[in-house]
Amino acid sequence: MLEGKAVINETDMLQTMQQDALHLAAKALDIFDITEPTEIAQFIKKEFDESYGTGWQCIVGTDFGSFVTHSQGCFIHFLIGSLAFLLFRGTVNLAADANRIPPLEAVKA
Repeated sequence: MLEGKAVINETDMLQTMQQDALHLAAKALDIFDITEPTEIAQFIKKEFDESYGTGWQCIVGTDFGSFVTHSQGCFIHFLIGSLAFLLFRGTVNLAADANRIPPLEAVKA
């Protein structure tokens, strides 16, 4: 699996969400060619919307810059080979989906 080769640059996600992101990226790379970053991003975004509620954004590519506002606990930037992945949840009405994101207090140090 490719997620073992992922390098996380920055994240504030819980470990389980990080693993979901890496697993979905690897799955997307099994389905789509590396030259199809839009399809890869769409696949990951739709899966995260379904699992964790709406409002997720995903950017995939080899050369991009970003400056985004994200919800706390909902950001990851990682690399698999030369392909970069930026996945985050924008600031949305979280009240509707509050039960889908585990509270940060639940994290044990």
